[in-house]
Amino acid sequence: MQKWLICALCAVLLAACQSTSTKDAGAPVEERNPAVTEGGAATSGTAAGGVTGSATGQMNPLKDPKSILSKRFIYFDFDSYVVKDEYKPMIEAHARYLQTNRNARMTIQGHTDERGSREYNIALGQRRADAVKKMMMLLGATEAQIETVSFGKEKPRRDGHDEASWAENRRDEIVFVGE
Repeated sequence: MQKWLICALCAVLLAACQSTSTKDAGAPVEERNPAVTEGGAATSGTAAGGVTGSATGQMNPLKDPKSILSKRFIYFDFDSYVVKDEYKPMIEAHARYLQTNRNARMTIQGHTDERGSREYNIALGQRRADAVKKMMMLLGATEAQIETVSFGKEKPRRDGHDEASWAENRRDEIVFVGE
């Protein structure tokens, strides 16, 4: 399972390193030309929901419900810490945000369902949080920007003893410092 995770992370890293630019000099530089909306107001960010920040008068992309950055939950299969493909665009967006906002800090909180011992679930929650952190670091975030913590089964999102409840409790939560 670890070999698959390493291969997946390498594939993500290689995909992130691909460039369509023909410029060869120096480090890659992101061009930030403000786009004009129909009302004539300048906007910043990308089509992925304003990932790079906000201009005066705009909603914070971390709190804008239209932004992918407002999504903060990553769900896992039973007894697994493999990140599902459906969550990779969200993780990439958060990594880009951290990369362009070097003062931003986050905590990734790992959680599990109630099955298993307390010790096992603390370890599994930590592996889940660490897996997402490693992906973000491969995509440009720094280690100093991301803290991980495991709550195991201690903070369920949904009470209940059925598969629907367990599925909601097997998660990582992204919490930005200051929110």
